[in-house]
Amino acid sequence: MATCTRGCAPAVRLCQKLNRLKTLDDDMMATSLKRCLSTLDLTLLGVGGMVGSGLYVLTGTVAKDMVGPAVIISFLFAGIASLLAAFCYAEFGARIPKTGSAYMFTYVSVGEIWAFLIGWNVILENMIGGAAVARAWSGYLDSIFNHAIQNFTETHIMQWNVPFLAHYPDVLAAGILVVASFLISFGVQVSSYLNHIFSTISMGVIAFILVFGFVLAEPANWSQKEGGFAPFGLSGILAGSATCFYAFVGFDVIASSSEEAKNPQKAVPIATAISLGLATVAYILVSTVLTLMVPWHTLDPNSALADAFFRRGYSWAGVVVAVGSICAMNTVLLCNLFSLPRIVYAMAEDGLFFSIFARVNPVTKVPVNAIVVFGILMATMALIFDLEALVQFLSIGTLLAYTFVAASVIVLRFQPEKTSSKGTASTSPNPNAEPSPAPSESQTITEDSGELKEYESFSDKLQLVERQKTKEPRGVGQLKAFWEPYLGRLLGDFEPGEVVAFSVLALMVSSVSLCAVVEFGNNQLQLPLWSFSMLLVIFSLAYILSMLLIWAHEPQTNNKTFQVPLVPLIPSASILFNIFLMLKLSPLTWIRFTVWIAIGLFVYFGYGIWHSKEGHRELQPKDMAARYVVLPSGSLVETVQSVQPDGQVDTSAHINPSIASTADEEYPGKR
Repeated sequence: MATCTRGCAPAVRLCQKLNRLKTLDDDMMATSLKRCLSTLDLTLLGVGGMVGSGLYVLTGTVAKDMVGPAVIISFLFAGIASLLAAFCYAEFGARIPKTGSAYMFTYVSVGEIWAFLIGWNVILENMIGGAAVARAWSGYLDSIFNHAIQNFTETHIMQWNVPFLAHYPDVLAAGILVVASFLISFGVQVSSYLNHIFSTISMGVIAFILVFGFVLAEPANWSQKEGGFAPFGLSGILAGSATCFYAFVGFDVIASSSEEAKNPQKAVPIATAISLGLATVAYILVSTVLTLMVPWHTLDPNSALADAFFRRGYSWAGVVVAVGSICAMNTVLLCNLFSLPRIVYAMAEDGLFFSIFARVNPVTKVPVNAIVVFGILMATMALIFDLEALVQFLSIGTLLAYTFVAASVIVLRFQPEKTSSKGTASTSPNPNAEPSPAPSESQTITEDSGELKEYESFSDKLQLVERQKTKEPRGVGQLKAFWEPYLGRLLGDFEPGEVVAFSVLALMVSSVSLCAVVEFGNNQLQLPLWSFSMLLVIFSLAYILSMLLIWAHEPQTNNKTFQVPLVPLIPSASILFNIFLMLKLSPLTWIRFTVWIAIGLFVYFGYGIWHSKEGHRELQPKDMAARYVVLPSGSLVETVQSVQPDGQVDTSAHINPSIASTADEEYPGKR
């Protein structure tokens, strides 16, 4: 047995390294970046990230090929589904106002390796997204000049015929990315001003489209003569919703900017809600105008809005639409180039990525190295890759990030807050909250917290073992009092929050299984009806039971910052929807994802795991101190704990069984 234990020790230590959590500072507002963004700035960043080329291209494509005029309902469903993920991002952005977005949120709640892989995929998603928008920007501008730029490049520079590569190098797309990277490197305020200008112009053009479009509207275009309102039925509406969902993926730039917000606790949730609401309304109204101006089956998928005005005899309005489209694409480019370097900076700051990217310019207060390097990489992708080849690789990393953020919300909501010796919760981000009174020298954890009680001496506190536990409120992550008689014997021995963590894992596995049966059961797998129905029932029950088991535990009640309502219902629904969309992606996307994950694991095990600051923190010398601990069950044990140099007590403990047995003999029946 001892030999087996010694043999398993390296594997156990490796698992502990891979799943270690990020330790947050007591002062969550401390940063080397510049906190200067207001709620308006964050709102316009979110609007700019969502209302881009999709408004001018996606609306026509979905309406013509998938939904018809019912694209309005598709955008409504997509907006509601995006709201589920946006709630989760808003809670984390307010609670943990640090840059890094989904990477940071996963690091503090799930584990290091998972956080690295999320960040690694989000990096590629942002690079591909920025390059694809730059190619679309270049193509749209080139079409205004009758493709003169493309013809000149193919004739006087070069062209090639290679799979996945463009027929010619798009110098214009690469150039706009280099210029945008140069401007963003001047600081967050310059980026914010540029975004304000382009967003204002874009919203003005949208207002023009709505007013003039409703004047030209013809309700007959929704009549049965033209195919009706929903010619593709409910299945078409749902398929269109899945496609329209990608129009809203830009809201995570708000959470990425929380470390540069003046008051992230209030600004992040408000900006997320307002920007998502504005984007949803804009998509719905523009889709309404577009399908009322011309019959939906005659739309031009490449330039639906401009073509609609041209066909109604107002070609000059197409120029206005083109200006709005270019400005909208500029805002998306700025948002991609704004959030990408900050994710890289957050990973480098934690030691998981190359340290050169953690350097912040002392004047501009931005990670210039990350901006320049990844801006050049993005420009290179835009220069040589075809737009269609870029777009088909999108989305899987974003959906995976949404899934892990939703799971992290559940895990952190039912996880007891870590309490330092100063009495300040290490994860509390509220800068205005006054520090709680420091506990006495002998008592380091409050008696009414439902957690362990620690005392310096044995004799003067021994009588407290007899304190009735029922007088104290149940702790976070423990079973609710109502469920204790039914589930207490089965789940009572687990640590607070441990059952919830296993339930979240079961929830994700059942979601994958359920979505796989729905997506592949009838077609690829060709399951019989009885087998298909049975699997649906089994995995649906597993999903519901996992959610109910989470709900049966005590959550945190934090009134200082925004919290997602109806937990675990909303995060669970977000997980299910995101996994369903991931399984609808093409096999080529999954191959790209697998290759990129393999490269990421090589980087992590070759560099990140050895330079992780959390790993270095574990290796720091610690002093040892003895404590007498009253367990929630009433037993008294002696613990030997490591004390950090700043006086904080580490949570690892070695129990002296002799003291525990002495307490049990003195007070029988308490274990």
